[in-house]
Amino acid sequence: MMNHLKYYQTRAFLSRSFAFSSTKHPKPLSKILPFHHFHTNSILQTKTHLYASFFCTLIHLYLTCGRLSKATDTFYDMIRTHHIVPTLPLWNRLIYQFNATGLVSQVWDLYSEMLSCGVLPNVFTHNILVHAWCKMGHLSLALDLIRNVDIDVDTVTYNTAIWGFCQQGLANQGFGFLSIMVKKDTFFDSFTCNILVKGFCRIGSVKYGEWVMDNLVNGGICKDAVGFNTLIDGHCKVGEISYAFELMERMRNQGVFPDIVTYNTLINGCSKRGDFDRAKSLIDEILGFRKKKDCAFRKIDDMNDDDGTTNLEPNLVTYTTLISAYSKQHGLSEALSLYEEMISDGFLPDVVTYSSIINGLCKHGMLTEAKALLREMDKMGVNPNHVVYAILVDSLFKAGSAWESFIYQSQMIVCGVSFDLVACTTLIDGLFKAGKSDEAEAMFCSLAKLNCIPNNITYTAMIDGYCKLGDMDGAESLLREMERKQVVPNVITYSSIINGYTKKGMLDVAVRIMKKMLDQNIMPNAYIYATLIDGHFKAGKQDAAVDLYNEMKLNGLEENSFIVDVFVNNLKRGRKMEEAEGLCKYMMSKGLLLDRVNYTSLMDGFFKTGRESAAFTMAEKMAETGIKFDVVAYNVLINGLLRLGKYDAESVYSGIRELGLAPDRATYNTMINAYCKQGKLENAIKLWNEMKGHSVMPNSITCNILVGGLSKAGETERAINVLNEMLLWGIRPNVTIHRALLNACSKCERADTILQMHKRLVGMGLKVNREVYNSLITVLCGLGMTKRATLVLNNMTKEGISADTVTYNALIHGHFKSSHIEKALATYTQMLNEGVSPGIRTYNLLLGGLLAAGLMSKAHEILSKMKESGLDPDASLYNTLISGHGKIGNKKEAIKFYCEMVTKGLVPKTSTYNVLIEGFAKVGKMDQARELLNEMQVRRVPPNSSTYDILICGWCNLSKQPELDRISKKTYRTEARTLFAEMNEKGFVPCENTLACISSTFARPGMVVDAKNMLKDMYKRKQS
Repeated sequence: MMNHLKYYQTRAFLSRSFAFSSTKHPKPLSKILPFHHFHTNSILQTKTHLYASFFCTLIHLYLTCGRLSKATDTFYDMIRTHHIVPTLPLWNRLIYQFNATGLVSQVWDLYSEMLSCGVLPNVFTHNILVHAWCKMGHLSLALDLIRNVDIDVDTVTYNTAIWGFCQQGLANQGFGFLSIMVKKDTFFDSFTCNILVKGFCRIGSVKYGEWVMDNLVNGGICKDAVGFNTLIDGHCKVGEISYAFELMERMRNQGVFPDIVTYNTLINGCSKRGDFDRAKSLIDEILGFRKKKDCAFRKIDDMNDDDGTTNLEPNLVTYTTLISAYSKQHGLSEALSLYEEMISDGFLPDVVTYSSIINGLCKHGMLTEAKALLREMDKMGVNPNHVVYAILVDSLFKAGSAWESFIYQSQMIVCGVSFDLVACTTLIDGLFKAGKSDEAEAMFCSLAKLNCIPNNITYTAMIDGYCKLGDMDGAESLLREMERKQVVPNVITYSSIINGYTKKGMLDVAVRIMKKMLDQNIMPNAYIYATLIDGHFKAGKQDAAVDLYNEMKLNGLEENSFIVDVFVNNLKRGRKMEEAEGLCKYMMSKGLLLDRVNYTSLMDGFFKTGRESAAFTMAEKMAETGIKFDVVAYNVLINGLLRLGKYDAESVYSGIRELGLAPDRATYNTMINAYCKQGKLENAIKLWNEMKGHSVMPNSITCNILVGGLSKAGETERAINVLNEMLLWGIRPNVTIHRALLNACSKCERADTILQMHKRLVGMGLKVNREVYNSLITVLCGLGMTKRATLVLNNMTKEGISADTVTYNALIHGHFKSSHIEKALATYTQMLNEGVSPGIRTYNLLLGGLLAAGLMSKAHEILSKMKESGLDPDASLYNTLISGHGKIGNKKEAIKFYCEMVTKGLVPKTSTYNVLIEGFAKVGKMDQARELLNEMQVRRVPPNSSTYDILICGWCNLSKQPELDRISKKTYRTEARTLFAEMNEKGFVPCENTLACISSTFARPGMVVDAKNMLKDMYKRKQS
């Protein structure tokens, strides 16, 4: 025991020095400890035990009533104020109760106080201490106590340590304790066996668990129903239902009779697999195939008949198991029917039954019914527990009703429902989803006060929240904390981190994290591969994405709906919907069934590529395969329909109600956006109010859309009112809102108004960063106010925010807009001197400005520098070069860049073709102009009104040449007439010049003016 004390002194756990020799033969306490601290004479020795018993009883009552802090205060009051020292049995009772109540972190404090008071622990004390450490995940401390300290240990001590390792998923290390037990001459018992079996089943090594049990039984351990039930449960969880039934037969053959737990376990296994017929047959077997189903169950204990058959009665767990399974497997009506049957058979539902049904209702989106059932619980005298509240809170968070979640959180506090780890984890996850990361962090920090030890699920919720915020440093810090505290990360933990790095474009780091998983023997699942493949596709790294897919296949993972969706989305981004459709057909031929997400992705892709009939076909196939529309699929449908512009917004929105779906936040955002684009702001505001009335919490996207729509319409004050309302929801102005309101203010072309709005938004909580400053500089430069923009840049620099490419691009654009060519070039030089790399957009602005100013040599110099820097012109830059050269009549250079552009597979835009066509039309080369029109059609570049104006005028002017023969003149006029008819069919209105050309070409002599006026009147009526 001397070593024991020295060991803990070195760890600085105790504030006083003390020593004693042995738990069996302790030295007199007066020779060991400085008792002058305790004033033992203050209370008569004969009354000490009585007072100690009184205090311990009071502490026990406080713990039982859940008044944990009061229990702790009373303990320290007993020891430090009244100097009452309980006897060892009372100490053990106190330590046990603190541990059992959940105050595991204080068990060591009590143990330390006990040693300080000179009370020597026994093996029971150490067993509790080991148990507390194992519960907290401090396995190294438990291991050190057993191995390195000369204390008495028994089978229970080792069983507790084995249990601790198994709880952390370390069954193999727990199994290693058997060799230590053999060396220490400590016997195994059935508890040792069952704990290890449970540990191996917990990590999916059911066969190894069975091997352990067989070997320990051969060594003399008795088999019991608990061990068999554990193995049966393990096989059920890995989907080996048939083998689980074989184990039940082995039980009978080996003289161990199945009990109600055995049957409940099998019923649970069958139900989770959706095999409800087999589950019901088990219930019939329990009931002895009763002839009348409506007979009330006899309330008798489980017992075995003499012939070895079982005489069992279903219990509440039997019904609850099946109800829970029905609820999870979308058999809600069956669950409710069984619930009624259960009540009629005399079984009153308990909190677990209610929580199962509430869970099913929430999963079906029936939150109103779930809340009603919660009220029914109160009427039935069943108090909701933390699980019920956690289910409701989680579902309401997911439904976007964060404020209702907070109401139920408050209700938990009022009703005295303790926050367990599950409830806290649910709240942490929900707070992150609601955008309240500070509150989520505060909840995580308060876990210790609530005596909750975070597990890997809690850490994963925090890590996932940080990853979704883009705070990868915070996520990595928590991962390191998990490693320090020996909390083993799981595949979901790593999945969140990989997803976070992938979204930030840090693909190499994401792949490194996956390799770290493999080093820890945690196999990545198909979802992780899907995330990485998707990230590489989005980054344009097609080959790397395919390599990851092949690696996934080599690791034995098959394609699933996630993988299919990733490939479909990649093809969708490339507008290759025919290939996407072909891929899905191929996967279906291999036996893979497409799910709702796959069909939704295909429908979305077809809408975006203008193939609405194919999109509708996907919707029909969903219905044919029995896949119901959810709100996400309907959101895609309404987006597609509204994008076509052929459907009325009101009728599209009413369809969601007809399908029995409740609009979610995305639905409202889509509809509000549609109304804002149509200029129907009152309808948008009406939906905004309806959204709040249905407890659907608006988010920053809602705010961006509505404020943006109002700002575009010039209703800035109304937009500010909406923003003020959003502040109450905790949503502050962001860069999108800032940009929208500044653009609205820019219409008055007054710098003071723009700067005043900027200050106003900052006062409302807008976080000023480089992006915000860039928006302000861009708006000012767009109006040519470069002096004011430069002052803003100076302020930005003073605040320690450096200019980037966007900043310099805005200034270059502003200087060109003000015709300050030299200043624009000086800004470009400054940009290079400060080490800021120009981008394609920078060169686009420079070349566009220089070409417009006719500075050809300087433009070519800039183009050469761009190519030297390793940048290749993109479609936008080619459009600028072609248009720039074309507008100044440099047709040769324009055609050269055009050929270069199309050779690279880039598609010019309509305005670029118009410049080229106009260049040919001006010199009468209409055949070349017509060829360019044909190329536009081949490349699916739609001609606009200007295209037709240029071509019609070109053919008309060509037909007026005096040296033309009659046939050529007629041919050219036919071309003009055909184009004019085509233009009219497409709804384009010709310009003044085109009308004059047509009139002068086709009208009879002396009727030109009348013909022109007649055409103008005709188009005016058409437009009205």
